[in-house]
Amino acid sequence: MKQTFTAVVKQDANWWIGWVEEVPGVNYQESTREELLESLRVSLAEAIEFNRTEARNAAGKSYEVLPITV
Repeated sequence: MKQTFTAVVKQDANWWIGWVEEVPGVNYQESTREELLESLRVSLAEAIEFNRTEARNAAGKSYEVLPITV
C-alpha cells in the first residue's frame, strides 16, 4: 500500500533542504533537488520501518494490527 506524504523543499544558496511534514526528524540537505527528494524518500521509508518495528516490539507477544484512516 502506497502512502503519500508532504515534502517541504527549498533552495538555500548552493543547497536544497527539505523536510517531511508528517514525520518529525525526516529532513535532509543535498546539492540538487532530485538528490534531495530521493534522500527524503529513503529516509522516510527507513523511519516508517523503524517506527513499525519499535511499536510491535513494545506491544509484546499478543497484539492486533489494524488500519486507521484519518
